[in-house]
Amino acid sequence: MNENSHSFHEKELRDGQVGSVSAGCAPPPDKDGSAVLAFRGVSISELKNHSVLQALTAEANGWEPGVVSTEVLQAQEEWEAVDSIHLETGSRASMDQPGQLISFSEALQHFQTVDLSSFKKRIQPTIRRTGLAALRHCLFGPPKLHQGLREERDLVLTIAQCGLDSQDPMHGRVLQTIYKKLTGSKFDCALHGDHWEDLGFQGTNPATDLRGAGFLALLHLLYLVMDSKTLLMAREILRLSRHHIQQFPFCLMSVNITRIAIQALREECLSRECNRQQKVIPVVNSFYAATFLRLAHVWRTQHKTISDSGFVLKDLEASAKKSPKRLLKTLEIYLAGVSKGQASLLGTQKCSGPQAPHSKDLTFTGVCDLSSHSSEGTWLI
Repeated sequence: MNENSHSFHEKELRDGQVGSVSAGCAPPPDKDGSAVLAFRGVSISELKNHSVLQALTAEANGWEPGVVSTEVLQAQEEWEAVDSIHLETGSRASMDQPGQLISFSEALQHFQTVDLSSFKKRIQPTIRRTGLAALRHCLFGPPKLHQGLREERDLVLTIAQCGLDSQDPMHGRVLQTIYKKLTGSKFDCALHGDHWEDLGFQGTNPATDLRGAGFLALLHLLYLVMDSKTLLMAREILRLSRHHIQQFPFCLMSVNITRIAIQALREECLSRECNRQQKVIPVVNSFYAATFLRLAHVWRTQHKTISDSGFVLKDLEASAKKSPKRLLKTLEIYLAGVSKGQASLLGTQKCSGPQAPHSKDLTFTGVCDLSSHSSEGTWLI
């Protein structure tokens, strides 16, 4: 092929075949390799429409990922951490960028440094008991929380009084982190939208579902997704929540678990463990995770559905407050198994099927909706 002929073919490919590639048509084969030129100038977003690439990926359409190992999740965390390295050391990089993940400790530090006095006035640290209930609790109830831990307990209850403020950059980063970790997305999402219903909120605005738990509900979700071992657990529960028969609103269920943790703290059910560890927040976090794990186990093994939600939560609350130490031990054993790659909440159960309905289409009964509450001010924080 002479030089003029080659130039003619090259021009023809640029002018004609690039257009066909953009439209999703494959260029004809070229023994000279000149067909490669057809891809020059084609944007990456258009390449996915190319018939050759479609053929290569056709077999993967039905593939579903299995349980991801802790090593893979840890590697993802290390890679994501690279994004937070700022090359411009001379300028102050904003820590409130919406695209930057936030850790649990950083979010907690935010609440430890801001003025929460107006919210702290609303809390009632312990349950008020009178008559025989007070006597019984004094004689047979759990020990009181050590004096040095009461400020930490009050901080937990105060955070539960704080709502979600979409104008606060830190609040936005918490939401973005939860979304990215649960979905595996690398991109930011809107703070309001249908994608929150996909994760199990009942509406497009997560703030409307935090009743009785406040921002503590989001901190608990953040705690769950920012550790590689509990992230595996969270993603498995999320898969279970999307089961075509046993579906439930994942995030709304998590809010209800946070409410149970708040109530257990106020009723001093966690005081013995807090006194032993000389910490409150880690104990409350672990109790939340252990209770969520227990709920998922009961839900899967007893084949519960959304119509059972209120009764499941009521029984779960009673058993969790009665035996918190046993519950925490179960979580410890499960996480040890995750570290060894031996624990799987769902096992071989297949949670796929017809698309589960949005959370707003499910009739969900939470702990606040049950009529048979005790007379001790159960959900007053």
